[in-house]
Amino acid sequence: MEAFNNAASKSFSTLFFFGLLFLLANFLLFANAKVQSHEFVVQETPVKRLCNTHNIITVNGQYPGPTIEVNEGDTLEIKVTNKAQYNLTIHWHGVRQIRTAWSDGPEFITQCPLKPGASYTYRFTIQGQEGTLWWHAHSSWLRATVYGGLVIRPREGTPYPFTKPKRESLLLLGEWWNANPMDVIKEATRTGGAPNVSDTFTINGQPGDFQKCSSKDTTVVPIDSGETNLIRVVNAALNQQLFFTIANHKFTVVGADASYVKPFTTSVLMLGPGQTTDVLITGDQPPARYYIAARAYASAQGAQFDNTTTTAILEYKTAPCPAKGAPVKTLQATLPAYNDTVTATAFTRSFRSAKKVSLPTDVDENLFITVGLGLQNCPPNANKAQNCQGPNGTRFTASMNNASFVLPSTVSILQAHKQGIPGVFTKDFPVAPPVKFDYTGNVSRSLWQPERGTRVYPLKYGARVQIVLQGTSIVTGENHPIHLHGYDFYILAEGFGNFNPKTDTAKFNLVDPPLRNTASVPVNGWTVIRFVADNPGEKNISQQSTKFLNDS
Repeated sequence: MEAFNNAASKSFSTLFFFGLLFLLANFLLFANAKVQSHEFVVQETPVKRLCNTHNIITVNGQYPGPTIEVNEGDTLEIKVTNKAQYNLTIHWHGVRQIRTAWSDGPEFITQCPLKPGASYTYRFTIQGQEGTLWWHAHSSWLRATVYGGLVIRPREGTPYPFTKPKRESLLLLGEWWNANPMDVIKEATRTGGAPNVSDTFTINGQPGDFQKCSSKDTTVVPIDSGETNLIRVVNAALNQQLFFTIANHKFTVVGADASYVKPFTTSVLMLGPGQTTDVLITGDQPPARYYIAARAYASAQGAQFDNTTTTAILEYKTAPCPAKGAPVKTLQATLPAYNDTVTATAFTRSFRSAKKVSLPTDVDENLFITVGLGLQNCPPNANKAQNCQGPNGTRFTASMNNASFVLPSTVSILQAHKQGIPGVFTKDFPVAPPVKFDYTGNVSRSLWQPERGTRVYPLKYGARVQIVLQGTSIVTGENHPIHLHGYDFYILAEGFGNFNPKTDTAKFNLVDPPLRNTASVPVNGWTVIRFVADNPGEKNISQQSTKFLNDS
């Protein structure tokens, strides 16, 4: 008995010792984590671009809005006060929101919007993410001007997994309308036609040297000879994939969507709306001024798009000054053609995770979701000339598995789920399109009419989920950015044409697939993603953009 007691005592001491070690490790892990508090005041602000002054909606009077800088593990508390005339929410794009779904921000998905005069405090912790994300309004088209960066650095004392850069720069690519963006989408909703395209693209809110009344405020990014700098690029545009380059310089891509990637070299980036890319650039060219440039990757045949080029300037600190009275020379940048799908595809297929990943091999939920456009017949009582300006007197809409999403108008889906409020949504979003067809071929007009509804697909906690995202050629095929709230996912493969499970599964990267929160489904093609449903709450997967009306 005494031997037993001695053994039990030693066992208890051992367990106690390891318990203390566990608590100490956790204490050290969170010791450097901080709680940051910020205040966002959403308000109308006069801003002049392209020779015209418009009263736009901003945060704290800034366009773009303030950049939030944190370390991994920090907790954010952001009080948002709405002093604008529109209802509004703020979405923290790409943040995992572990057990904080109420703070994700999509209007009528996880919260009701803030009415004018109302305030709401978003609280969440950045966990397991490092790199670049961003925030934006998630109510109609307010995000055209209400957006900003979210920079996540490693915990204090933890280095980057690459050589520490000498300096860092954040470049937000955006769109500018010589109009109130809310009026633009309101008019498109009224007519059923395509919304007017933007008047220019911007870099950090500035159109650049090639646009009227703009050159004196062009964004300048400093660099010195021999130094290596980190540039964080965000596509904050509403409706357009963008090519991005810097004259005579190459990029080493090291991160995307707040995840590190296996470094690779390229001279051009392609970012879909919502995507971020972190690159290293070395000052290895003769000291001078070099154009930073971005313009559209437009994959939809026959669809209008903004064909402007926005610019910033990479300026060497030792660049020679021009002679008195002589113009300042800036070296020109070369961008791919607007429809260069080959370059766009080569870039997206270059991504790999930095290390071998722990990927679920067995799948519990296998979804097949078609993504693209649709057309709705003109309502019987509508004025066809005024309200049905889509093709052949129809109205444009978006479609996923022949369903066109309808936002609730009084209660959010998360609130309805939590409180058991009936009649807000149905749990019958189809696991596959109701009818199989040649998705990227000549689609029968009988399949162009999606059904409207607020339909969800429930997942069990811990389910291993695979989704085939299949683009369609309905109306026209185009590259579709797809964003999943509350999750990152692994992109296993992408391709053109119709996904074939018998042959295309052999193309899956099951070793080091990239981890993203937004995927660009190729024009008339497909993308396969996989993730574990380990984050309870309401999440929405949405077409992040379309040239026409969208569901996001």
